[in-house]
Amino acid sequence: MLSLPLSLAAALVLGCTLQPQAQAQTQKKARPLVYCADASPEGFDPGMWDSASTNTANKQMFQGLLGFKRGTTELQPELASAWQISPDAKSFTFTLRRGVKFHTTPYFKPTRELNADDVLFTFQRFVDPTTPFNKAFPANFIYPQNMGLAKLLAGIDRIDDYTVRFRLKSPNVTFATNFAMAWASIQSAEYAAQLLKEGRAQQINNQPVGTGPYRFKSYAKDDVLRMTANPDYWGDKQETQALIFSISREPNVRVQKLLAGECQVASALRDVDVAAMDKRRDVTVMKIQALNISYLSFNMKKAPTNNREVREALDIAVDRAAIFKALFPRGDAMQAVSAFPPAIPGYNKKLRNEYNPERAKQLLAKAGYAKGMEIDLWALPVSRPTNPNGQLMAQLIQQDWAKIGVKATIKTYEWGEYLKRANNGEHSVYMSGWGGETGDADEFLTPNLSCTANRSGVKFCNKEFEALIDAARAETNTPKRLALYEQAQEIFKRERPWITMAHSTVYIPVRKDVHGFIMSPNGTVDFENVVRR
Repeated sequence: MLSLPLSLAAALVLGCTLQPQAQAQTQKKARPLVYCADASPEGFDPGMWDSASTNTANKQMFQGLLGFKRGTTELQPELASAWQISPDAKSFTFTLRRGVKFHTTPYFKPTRELNADDVLFTFQRFVDPTTPFNKAFPANFIYPQNMGLAKLLAGIDRIDDYTVRFRLKSPNVTFATNFAMAWASIQSAEYAAQLLKEGRAQQINNQPVGTGPYRFKSYAKDDVLRMTANPDYWGDKQETQALIFSISREPNVRVQKLLAGECQVASALRDVDVAAMDKRRDVTVMKIQALNISYLSFNMKKAPTNNREVREALDIAVDRAAIFKALFPRGDAMQAVSAFPPAIPGYNKKLRNEYNPERAKQLLAKAGYAKGMEIDLWALPVSRPTNPNGQLMAQLIQQDWAKIGVKATIKTYEWGEYLKRANNGEHSVYMSGWGGETGDADEFLTPNLSCTANRSGVKFCNKEFEALIDAARAETNTPKRLALYEQAQEIFKRERPWITMAHSTVYIPVRKDVHGFIMSPNGTVDFENVVRR
């Protein structure tokens, strides 16, 4: 078996009594840290959500068995101190870190440290709807369901209090990366039992209890999320005692708040805001070429977008070059051709986008829409690095489609309502996106384009494509695995479930008094060991 090394021991926290001068210095250092967030978290049960805004909020409070080394896609121990993968990639064994305490809050006081029961509770929720807690609080676990976790797992074994083994039905060389993702954050089985006993199981999504460096204090939707440093944290003691998410949907509001010093870090900037920030001596604009994509997703269940010719026509009628000039004036974004960025191994370099309105008209005629048609186009209601202005993008696409006889009606909703309605399949075409953490193709393909992710029939499901990505996950020979992904992308491009739009550079503004902040490849933010001085 392949054994991965133990992480470094957490730094010891000195328990000595501080002198008055030292106390004053500590109080000066422990200034509140305010983050200007772009949207409200949908909830605080990490397994239930997969949006970037929600993951960013929960990341401060929750942890998984594994994590990603800051600023990279490299796996490292987190709540597990070590892990082992069997040579056939069908067995994953975790040794749990000792001395980890769950948060003590006004609504929960743990009586024990983290152990195997917490891991089993967390993952059994994802795969077994008959558990007492799932019966009391039935929930939709988006990412676990989209990746087909229940079908992948042969079993979860509690070896002892501090050892857990996951057994798979077939090899999966990417499986370990799941334990570092937000959805796999470990919940307290003891807290869940308390909620179940009190008849308040649904509160697991409203009153979070994690193991992370910060713990929940209060939340007002569309306004503010407040967290405080976790005094029992197993890692470094946090110098920042108060972490505040100030929620502002409008990008220009976030910019003004940061420039005024009302927040010290803000969610990703639009291209048009970067120049103004670059001129400020009190602000540093950090950037990274992120593993991300924006796209327009077709409803594969209802006419007219269930027709392949219609999808292709709508795709090749979009003038991406003109859209990029308007939305990405700095020129740092890249047109998306496939389902994941070129930096990820297995990318098919042969594929190309096409802009051909005349051929688009011919395809519509072939599909039975020679006289045109009407369609709805949903505009993204929040700003994202890969789609900084959903309304403008929608208007530009609306104009392109009008040239081929397609009348598009633009619609949008509040962010939570937008996601809910899209998942229900109320759209014809809606804007979406994805950010990767692992640097692996499977993270883009399986959760978004597999048949498992298409329970309602709204999304893409192609048996030929499915067979290729299934084979790729099980293939331990890297060249063969990458070749399978290249084949899968050819089917993706042929069937056109998406209009692929952009891979972007992510810009995050940070005021100069902030220290220790490191950008993530997927653009999320992590405030562990980040301080204002």
